[in-house]
Amino acid sequence: MSINLWKEAQQLFAGGVNSPVRALVKPYPFYTSKGEGPFLITEDGKKIVDYVLGYGPLILGHSPEKVRNKIMEQVQKGWLYGTPSRIEVELAKKIIFHIPSAQKIRFVNSGTEATMNAIRLVRGFTGREKIIKFNGNYHGAHDYGLIEAGSAVSEYGITISKGIPKDIVKTVLLCEYNDLTCVEKYLKEENVAGVIMEPVMGNYGVIPPKTDFIKGIRELTSAFGTLLIFDEVITGFRLGLSGAQGMFGVVPDVTTLGKIIGGGLPIGAIAGRREIMDSITPAGEVFNAGTFNANPLSMAAGLATIEELEHTNAYEISNEAAKVISQEVDQMMKIDHVTHRVGSMMQFFLGVKEVKNATEAKKANKSLYLNLHEQLLKEGVFIPPSQLETIFTSASHSQNVINFTIDKFRKVLREIKNDKGSS
Repeated sequence: MSINLWKEAQQLFAGGVNSPVRALVKPYPFYTSKGEGPFLITEDGKKIVDYVLGYGPLILGHSPEKVRNKIMEQVQKGWLYGTPSRIEVELAKKIIFHIPSAQKIRFVNSGTEATMNAIRLVRGFTGREKIIKFNGNYHGAHDYGLIEAGSAVSEYGITISKGIPKDIVKTVLLCEYNDLTCVEKYLKEENVAGVIMEPVMGNYGVIPPKTDFIKGIRELTSAFGTLLIFDEVITGFRLGLSGAQGMFGVVPDVTTLGKIIGGGLPIGAIAGRREIMDSITPAGEVFNAGTFNANPLSMAAGLATIEELEHTNAYEISNEAAKVISQEVDQMMKIDHVTHRVGSMMQFFLGVKEVKNATEAKKANKSLYLNLHEQLLKEGVFIPPSQLETIFTSASHSQNVINFTIDKFRKVLREIKNDKGSS
């Protein structure tokens, strides 16, 4: 039973969990025994439609057959070598073929490692120290990323994690998303190595870029000799085979990837222009290493996933699921709200009329959203336990699953509307 496991976990782990968002499910987290297509099966025997999907990696759903078979095939050959292997070459070729900015790539083990090393890389390549990031953009759990870093810190009433030296904070210049004026000001006044950004905000809810914002960033960084990093850990291979950069037609200097390229297993990657990537050891002097870099199991799962995305209608199904659900729920809402969707990513901001950046997203009715989450979970639908996360769909979300979900939204929204204490 989940309650018994939760009681044990509280004695074993800080806050009872190994990643803080998992503790936001109330009154206690449910424990999963199995994932199957669009469903999670809990230790309590409950079957739940999953719209969290591991917080993004599972674009094909849970345990898709071809990915599972590829992993098991690799298990038979071994799962850690400490040497190069054929499968890392095969996955790298796939990614470089599809991602416009990728001429060379370095595999690491998480999105956090990818962005941490990307920031080090642009500093090493340019010889400059400062970077620009955007309020609410999340770039992983490292010192430079944990400054106004989306739901990762704001859910806990903080803007910067304790333990980060003030001298590091001084090297990070903060702008509001969708604001070109701030970026231009800093580029003129400071010696900026790189601008790091989510081309679509995915950790403050879903916030798309305004028209010409990304193109404007590209033009400004090019003009000032500053490198542009797209953090596509979420959007890479979710918004299409060429990611957000393909969708918006803007090519950054460096791209960070994760989540989907590992097929649900731990992974991260830095990709970019050849001369920049050749600054990484052993070719250059920007250090990166890792015992588990290019782990064969992650390579196998990622390769199988991308092959499925290439040869099936996975994008069509997952995008249509998000489109139908977002449109239906948008019409059901009888309160002020904003609905954002980009591809198979969506979120509902309750109690506000506009959300174009993190400051506006903070004004959304957090308690009302949590009520929505809790009531849906009781009905067998799992959306993120935070207004500031993303609702994802997958290729396993069939029409029957969509219909079930819409029915549950309709029931829950009717009850919330009638509950005067929640509005």
